[in-house]
Order: sequence, then structure tokens, then C-alpha cells
Amino acid sequence: MTLYHSYFDLALNTHHTDSELSILFSGEGKPDPEHKQGPVVHDYYLIHTVFAGEGIFEMRGRTYTCKAGDTFIIFPGELFSYIADRDKPWHYAWVGFTGRKAGTLLESIGASAQQAVISGATPRSIRHYYRHIRRSFQHSAFPQLEDLEAEGWLRLLLRELGRANASRITERAEAATDIERQVAQAIRYLELQYTQAVSIEQLARNLGYHRTYLCKMFKQSTGLSPMQYLFNIRMERAKQLLQTSMTIDQVASSVGFNDALFFSKQFRKWSGKAPSAYRKEL
Repeated sequence: MTLYHSYFDLALNTHHTDSELSILFSGEGKPDPEHKQGPVVHDYYLIHTVFAGEGIFEMRGRTYTCKAGDTFIIFPGELFSYIADRDKPWHYAWVGFTGRKAGTLLESIGASAQQAVISGATPRSIRHYYRHIRRSFQHSAFPQLEDLEAEGWLRLLLRELGRANASRITERAEAATDIERQVAQAIRYLELQYTQAVSIEQLARNLGYHRTYLCKMFKQSTGLSPMQYLFNIRMERAKQLLQTSMTIDQVASSVGFNDALFFSKQFRKWSGKAPSAYRKEL
């Protein structure tokens, strides 16, 4: 028991890193009636999921009454406050984290500072993820492995919250047109497969479109044919690799060309310089 809580459990990450996603701490508690935090600002993300009871969460001028199954999310730099109910104070778990992709991951599950509460999660399954996050930090001889384990459980927690928030995710997805989604699929395929031999027929077949239709909608959206787009991906990547110690042959094969001479001709046509000349000017 700690001050202002009838139950309190906290685990800290001793190996916090500046990575895509890294946990700072995680805990679970039963605050006393009307126990309040804020108004304050944090420089990290902080998620709370309510297991029982009720409380009030405020951020960006909005007031949310949160109960069992609700999750409220505090965003860095946002002024917030929250308070336990006087008659039925909440019991919740929390996790604080940072990371270069933390904001993107929250956006992917439909969460934002404007819509900071997700409802409908099953408290029992959600509590399972929080418990595993805390158990990850057992102060073993390898805290870097604890950090990796905890990140995995956090991603599973976010996945579960995304499922509960599916209607909001669907609303955002429907804002994009069918053509935009189809072209995005094609672009993603090209970005991942540019090192391989790619044909329009293969691309269309893998995405389930007719060749003519794929080319038409792709050019309508990007101004380029799929093969022109692929060519640009390869050349831009070649520029990056030419800044390393790799040979011209190695650069060529790394961007999908089996023939280094043909690659050199294409690079010169695209950039106005042969690969070797481009490298000398770096």
C-alpha cells in the first residue's frame, strides 16, 4: 500500500532506449476516492485502462467519464487531469512509454489527442497484457532482453485496444477512396520487392487486378506507370548505396539489376552521370 492508494504495484524499465517503442514504467493501482492527478503535462505517452469503478479524465477541453473497459490515453505536451470517483473509485493499470513510432502506432489504432478514450475492451484480457509488461522487468542479468519482451507485450496490448476501437479505424479507412487504397497496395509491393525481377503481369496478378486497370489507376494517382515508379525506387536506392564502400556490381544486384553494365547505363540515363562519376563527386 502507498499513499493515496489501497493497492499499488509499479515496475520500472532500467534499460530504456531511444528506439521505435520503449517502455518507461508500468503499474496497477486502486486510488483512494477523489484521488487526483493534474492538471499537468507529461513528455511521454501514458495509457490507463480501467478494470473497475469510475473516474473522470480531462484533456483538450473534453471531459470523459471512464468506467470498466475504458482506456484513456495521455499524449506528450497535452495538459490533462484525472480523478477517481468519490463513491466508486476506479481500479486501473497504466503504462508509460516513448519512441519514434509511438505516435504512429497509436494513430493506427484510431487514438488521438482529440479522441483519447477507447471503450469496449475486455478488462480481463487487457489486464493480462499489463501484468506481463510488469513481469518483464524482473531485474535479470539482461535488462536489454526485458526491454524487448515488454515492448512485445505493449504491442499486443495496442493490438487489443485497436480491436476494441475497430469502428473508429474503419471510419478513417473509409475516408480514402478505393483507388487510393489500391494504389497504396501497389506502391507498398514495389517498395518491398524492388530488389527482385518485377513485371506488370506479376504485380497485377499478386494484387488481384487486371493489368490494364492497374496501370490506368496507378498513373492516374501518381503520374507514373508502375514500372516507372519502380525504376525511380531503384535509382534512389542506388544513390544511397553508392555512398557506401559497395562495388558497382554489388549496388546493381542490390537494386534488382543482374547486369552491372546495364545498371550503369540506366543510372546515367536517370541521373546524367555514370555511377562511378556520381561516387567521385560525393
